[in-house]
Amino acid sequence: MAQLLHHKTKIHLRNLQKILQELDLWQTVPPSKQAFASQEPFAIDYMQAHEWLQWIFIPRMWALLESGAVLPSKIAISPYVEEALKEQERLGELLRPIIEIEKLLSQC
Repeated sequence: MAQLLHHKTKIHLRNLQKILQELDLWQTVPPSKQAFASQEPFAIDYMQAHEWLQWIFIPRMWALLESGAVLPSKIAISPYVEEALKEQERLGELLRPIIEIEKLLSQC
C-alpha cells in the first residue's frame, strides 16, 4: 500500500511541476534565504504561491518520498493556492495534482 501511495504521489508531483513550467511559473533562481526562513504559513510574507510550491512544497515532498518517511496524512494547500492564484489561466489544471495529492494522503 505504501509503495503505491508513494508512486502515485510522485506522479502528481511531476504533474504539478509540469503545469508550473507550462504556465511559466517555474523559476530558475530561488527566492532569498530570508524567504526560506519565513515563519509564516506558505512563506506568504516572502513568496508567491507558485514559488512556495516550487521551492518548499515539492522539494519537501520529494525528500519524504526518497527517504521513505511517513507522508503527512492531512494537507490542505489547495484552498490557499486557489485563492492566491485565482487570476491564473488554467487554474483548474494547476489545482488538479495538488487536490489529487491531498486525496491520496487523506487515505493514509
